[in-house]
Amino acid sequence: MPDLLLLGQTLETRGNPFLEGPDAFRHTEHGGVLIRDGRIAALGDGADLRARHPEAETVDHGARLILPGFVDAHVHYPQTGIIASWGKRLIDWLNTYTFPEEMRFSDPGVAAEVAGRYLDLVLSHGTTAVASYCTIHPGSVDALFEAAASRGMACVAGKTCMDRNAPDGLRDTVQSAYDDSLALLRRWHLAGRAIYAITPRFSPTSSREQLAALGALWAEHPDCLMQTHLAEQKEEIAWVAELYPEARDYLDTYEAAGLLGPGAVFGHCIHLTARERARIAEADAALAHCPTSNSFIGSGLFDLELAKGARVGLATDTGGGSSFSMLRTMAAAYEIGQLRGRAAHPAELLWLATEGSARALRLEAEIGRLEAGRVADIVVLDLASTPAIAQRAVRADDIWEAVFPTIMMGDDRAVSAVYVAGRPAQPG
Repeated sequence: MPDLLLLGQTLETRGNPFLEGPDAFRHTEHGGVLIRDGRIAALGDGADLRARHPEAETVDHGARLILPGFVDAHVHYPQTGIIASWGKRLIDWLNTYTFPEEMRFSDPGVAAEVAGRYLDLVLSHGTTAVASYCTIHPGSVDALFEAAASRGMACVAGKTCMDRNAPDGLRDTVQSAYDDSLALLRRWHLAGRAIYAITPRFSPTSSREQLAALGALWAEHPDCLMQTHLAEQKEEIAWVAELYPEARDYLDTYEAAGLLGPGAVFGHCIHLTARERARIAEADAALAHCPTSNSFIGSGLFDLELAKGARVGLATDTGGGSSFSMLRTMAAAYEIGQLRGRAAHPAELLWLATEGSARALRLEAEIGRLEAGRVADIVVLDLASTPAIAQRAVRADDIWEAVFPTIMMGDDRAVSAVYVAGRPAQPG
């Protein structure tokens, strides 16, 4: 396969903009990205790279912006078909929409069809890597990993475990949760670009014994991830307190079971206590910020200041989240920040959707920034994709003013090209 040279504007990540400001990025107006064997081989001035690599196949994206592919740190692919369902908060959402839909995934054919449809939808929006909950059915995990492998995508996923407070047909047991997760882990973890995540849905649907069994499994396989939910809604927190009266707080239900540490990814984390904030940072665990979901089902306002001391990624939370687009998700993160009195800089928003999420998933050595040696997962954005965006962007004085209208008003029309491991993205 010949080298591939992409020309266009580039933004290279050099640090964390939550700590270093916009200078954490380097903008090159006429830049280039050289791709060799699926990885980034070099970056720099486009004309210079073209002169030094005349043999490379060249794709000139003009004034379009070349970025790392978006990384979605928390989704539920089985909820693809129920996205944008009306009128519920968390517990009612699960009982009315989620659980009936997840029952369908006992059929491997349903799982395979939805997994492929979901990944094609997110690729069309520039997302090249995802972390997803599946259902209790092992076949739902196989379906997603198989669909991701056929598209060359990095994928984090795991069987969702629940042994109580769920309908018949969606409950497993302490033993089957452990056994199924172990079998799936052995089949998929580190197979190609697959990463297994041990996945209790959340403390209300897992007994102490099930959480402890999954904690033991994680201790036996610490290079896996662990994903679950934490402090999403106040009613949920009150329910956890009733179910676990001995716990110091919600996080303690996981901590007591061995489910807190590097590689843990906690979704939502809106209503954290001071102790929970400190322990998450101390344990080097990660938080997934799900802004469209948090507003859509009325959960609350995430505190972006957490990104200064902990790993924080951005997530659509399909289908509690109301969009498959990480651009729309960045816009929602900005809006929620404004409601908390903090206007997130465009550099912070782009970082959350790329390197921030990669760091949350412990994939920062492979994806999340334009850098030599990393996998060439890339999205190319048209910064004038609609008349409304174009008329605003033309007034921009710098790259941040140019990209911000696309963050706030962009959708799949702004996605000019997507490359997965150096190849143009293709449906599975």
